[in-house]
Amino acid sequence: MTLLPVEEARDRIFSLGTLAACEEVPLHQAAGRWAAKAIPARRTQPAADLSAMDGYAIRFSDLPGPWRLVGESAAGHPFSGTLGEGEAVRIFTGATMPPGADAVLVQEEADRDGTVVALTGEGPAHVGRNVRPCGLDFRTEEILIAAGERLTAARLALCAMGGHDTVPVRRRIRVAIAATGDELVPPGRTDAGKLPESNGTMLTALVHDLPVDVVDLGILPDSQELLESAFRQVDADILVTTGGASVGDHDLVRPALEAAGANIDFWRIALRPGKPMMAGMLRDAVVLGLPGNPVSAFVTATLFLRPLIAKLGGASDVAPATFTVPLGEDLPANGPRTDYLRAKLVDGAACAAAIQDSSMLRTLARADCLILRTPHAPPAAAGDSVEILPLT
Repeated sequence: MTLLPVEEARDRIFSLGTLAACEEVPLHQAAGRWAAKAIPARRTQPAADLSAMDGYAIRFSDLPGPWRLVGESAAGHPFSGTLGEGEAVRIFTGATMPPGADAVLVQEEADRDGTVVALTGEGPAHVGRNVRPCGLDFRTEEILIAAGERLTAARLALCAMGGHDTVPVRRRIRVAIAATGDELVPPGRTDAGKLPESNGTMLTALVHDLPVDVVDLGILPDSQELLESAFRQVDADILVTTGGASVGDHDLVRPALEAAGANIDFWRIALRPGKPMMAGMLRDAVVLGLPGNPVSAFVTATLFLRPLIAKLGGASDVAPATFTVPLGEDLPANGPRTDYLRAKLVDGAACAAAIQDSSMLRTLARADCLILRTPHAPPAAAGDSVEILPLT
């Protein structure tokens, strides 16, 4: 069977499933989600000319002074009058500029004697000096957040400043995770001949920063009847299975999924680690059948599960961010599959782990990036540029 290229596999996965429905939520519930619609400003910021410094609001044309002090303007307590010729208003950072004033004389360049203010320095260099003009940040109806942008802490603050207490987002994505295999036992157990199940913990942690609700289906046995029964009860946007997706006598996930009504789009991709991966649809759920090997499951989840969550969640940019850095050590030519090598950045250069056996989970735990090697890539020497995928 011809192995599916990684890029084609990603495109086919992205064609599955449907965009999550839109909902309006309070700002404190929107962190990490993607804007379902463009969010415009409902107000202008700043709403008036404000002082950028502590000092004295003056008319630039009155320089070099002196000035007669006629009042004060503090944040939330503006001066109520209009500034006249030769007059000054004591003003503080963030306070509204009095009508008639067009510059701020900073307090370090002024001397006050009772109600008389004198210039002691150079003074403001031009009209508008030390003033934040009305609308400097944004104006009413300007787009603050584009549809598909992720609502980070700074963007949520911008929404609040823009007059919003709720925002339109896509609902959270429901992700069901099931490990399969009679050899597995829950973490903490050390039964002879058994293996602690680590994929559920790992995958849950891998998507914890995304707007997901994880349903842990636990460990499912190597029984087509029990697997089929469990799959028929799944209510999720994405069903993730690990293990049992190859072609051995005990690899029952694919036939169990098909018996439960799933349509398998593809299985096996030109990727190392992670070749025995499967994708399809089970009713309304996208199915990702990841390898049981934890390293392979991690790589495929990084490349496909996280971007799929972003896609269904309404993100405008879903591709994992990669960077180009120098290679720290020589690498041999690559084979016919796209390879993701566990590596560590040392003084800004990517150094691949000496042993890349996919069974070595500790090597993954110590890595902070993956080096991407395209199919049939030629040998690379230390100092050559390589593409890396950072791990967080």
